[in-house]
Amino acid sequence: MRIKRTTATSGITRRTRLIAVSTGLVAAAAIAIPHASAADTTPFSAAELKSAGNSVLKADVPGTAWAVDSKTNRLVVTVDSTVSQAEIAKIKKQAGGDADALTIKRTEGKFQKYIQGGDAIYASSWRCSLGFNVRDSAGNYYFLTAGHCTDGAGTWWSNSGRTTTLGTTSGSSFPTNDYGIVRYTNTSVAKAGTAGGVDITRAANPTVGTTVYRDGSTTGTHSGRVTALNATVNYGGGDVVYGMIQTNVCAEGGDSGGSLYGSNGVAYGLTSGGSGNCSTGGTTFFQPVVEALNAYGVSVF
Repeated sequence: MRIKRTTATSGITRRTRLIAVSTGLVAAAAIAIPHASAADTTPFSAAELKSAGNSVLKADVPGTAWAVDSKTNRLVVTVDSTVSQAEIAKIKKQAGGDADALTIKRTEGKFQKYIQGGDAIYASSWRCSLGFNVRDSAGNYYFLTAGHCTDGAGTWWSNSGRTTTLGTTSGSSFPTNDYGIVRYTNTSVAKAGTAGGVDITRAANPTVGTTVYRDGSTTGTHSGRVTALNATVNYGGGDVVYGMIQTNVCAEGGDSGGSLYGSNGVAYGLTSGGSGNCSTGGTTFFQPVVEALNAYGVSVF
C-alpha cells in the first residue's frame, strides 16, 4: 500500500496522484521467490550488506523495499506486484558480486503512500490522519503527521467541510524522511495526548517482533508486529524513504500519518505507506517518531 492521502479532487498534479485514496488495494502476503543455494548460509559482512543495499537503490525499481534481516544475515528485498521478473534481474545485475546476499520476496498489491492520534485531518484537497499531539518547551502545541501529507499543504481543518481550522504546516520532510509538523492556531480545539484511546507517555524505537498498534482515520485501530527495522522503500517517481519501521499491520488510503504505538503508551511511528488492505492483511511502513520529535524539538505528552 503506498500510503495515500484521500483526495477530494481529480488527480491533475503529481502530488494529488500520490495522495489519492484507492479502495482497491490488494492484500500483501509475502511469498518467497524460490531461491536456494549454498549462498543462503554464507555469512555476509556489514560492508557487503551495505553495498548490496546501495545497489538496490541504484537499480531504482519502484515498488521495492529492503532491509537487513539480522537472523539470516541477508538483505531481504520485498517487491510488490508491479515489479517484473526483468526488473528483479536488473536488481541482481546491479548488485553484481553482492547478489548472493539478496533474498527476494514478492508481496501482492502495490506500495503506495497512505494519509487523539488517528483522527482525520484535512488539507485543501486531501485527507490524512493525525499522528501524535506534541508540544515544545515553551508550551506551544502541534501535531505530527506524514511528510507526504504536509508536503505542499498550508492550512489544516478537522472536518471535510473545512470549517473548523486546526492550524498550519510549520515543517515538512519528504522524501528521504516522511514526517511533518502542524502548529495549532485554534486554541479552542482539545488536544489530547492519546492515540487510539491509549495515553501516550513517551516515545521510543521498537525492536523486531514488538507487538504494535496502528490507528488511522480510514480503518481505525489494527495490530501486528514489527518485522524489520531501517527499511528503505522506493514508492516510485523519486520518492524514496529511509530508516522505516516495517510491519505486518494493515493500512489503507487515508491512514497516512496515523500513529503507531504500543499498548504500554509508547509512541513508535507515523504511517508512511505499504500494500494490502484491512480485509486480508498487508505490509506497512512507518516513519520512526523519535526522529521527527528530535528534528522539531518537541515531545509527546
